[in-house]
Amino acid sequence: MAKIHATAIVDSKAELHESVEIGPYSVIGPHVSIGSGTVVGPHVVIEGHTTIGSDNKFFQFSSIGAAPQDKKWNGEPTRLTIGDRNTIREFCTFNTGTVQDKGVTSLGNDNWISAYVHLAHDCQVGSNTIFSNNAQIAGHVEIGDWVIMSGFANVHQFCKIGAHAFVGMSTSLTQDVPPFVLLNGNPAAAHGVNIEGLKRRGFTREQINGIRAAYKIIYRSGLTLEEAKEALIAEEASVPAEVALHMRAMREFLDTASRGIVR
Repeated sequence: MAKIHATAIVDSKAELHESVEIGPYSVIGPHVSIGSGTVVGPHVVIEGHTTIGSDNKFFQFSSIGAAPQDKKWNGEPTRLTIGDRNTIREFCTFNTGTVQDKGVTSLGNDNWISAYVHLAHDCQVGSNTIFSNNAQIAGHVEIGDWVIMSGFANVHQFCKIGAHAFVGMSTSLTQDVPPFVLLNGNPAAAHGVNIEGLKRRGFTREQINGIRAAYKIIYRSGLTLEEAKEALIAEEASVPAEVALHMRAMREFLDTASRGIVR
């Protein structure tokens, strides 16, 4: 049986694994499912149609699964899904999705979400990300694996951030960010490749050099995006497959960038 503090309020319809812990004064709604080993601290509210995986840790005063902050929402049973082994610190706010998009807000596995982070409706966040304090993510944003969001960074709705990107402190982001790119500023500007992050994740020197070459084609060659894509195709053909793989990821991201890319 789940370990539920006497002051917590857990709806009888909620589905809790027997190893779940619920702290003092927390509230768990009827449409919530929580997997094994997850610990919910004190004064946490988890509501809505929310599914949470295993071994997550929720710190005090977070609001998880509340209705989307979207005036078009009309009470539809949209969802929030959270994977495994995530750390969610104090005062975080995660909202459910809307029927105007996928109908679900999702957070993957092994993410570190610091205090006061807002994850708005319909956001899709991958795995192994780090969100520092007060990172604010508007609706419909897509964030890839291993992305780092620094403190007070904010992202405009519908933006996409590619895997392994690094967003600097207090950055205001209104356009898409290709994979591996390091950016900062208000408005945001690209400042090279997230080399240190790639080294920590085991990328080889050859792979990093290939990513840097792709970055220079996109950002330093003076080519239009269409011309840069053609140049990348030619460059990919001249390098080993394990290098071309990451260059291709940058090129294919340009095809999906709906808001243009940070330059």
